[in-house]
Amino acid sequence: MSVEIKGMDEVLAKLDQQLGTRKVNAYSKEALTIMGRFLAVQIKNAVASYRDTGATVQEITVSTPRKKDGTLTVKIGWDGMGSRQRWRLVHLNEFGYTRSGRTYRPRGIGKIQKTYDQNKAPAQELARNQLRKLVN
Repeated sequence: MSVEIKGMDEVLAKLDQQLGTRKVNAYSKEALTIMGRFLAVQIKNAVASYRDTGATVQEITVSTPRKKDGTLTVKIGWDGMGSRQRWRLVHLNEFGYTRSGRTYRPRGIGKIQKTYDQNKAPAQELARNQLRKLVN
């Protein structure tokens, strides 16, 4: 999953000319961090509907913004470093599975993708507003 904010390249280029690369990167990272936290909360609410012990909800992590191929990215997911390593179970809940020729569709099938699709636009708007607030 990825979120692309269209039209931000021109804005960031103009800001880069006015403020400098370091400040623009700092502002962009802060806006991405806030957007990532927002999406993580939404995903936590979505997976809470099929929680059992709560480990799936507790192990959701948001990475720090990093540059990958010249683009700042932030990852939201299950770190796999926790004691229960829920990322394996989350994959089965999200996509379903087949065992002994029978297909299983858990009650959480597609919830993460649906939540992401519903919250992509609000997350982009949140990032835009955060950039505006930081620049002003």
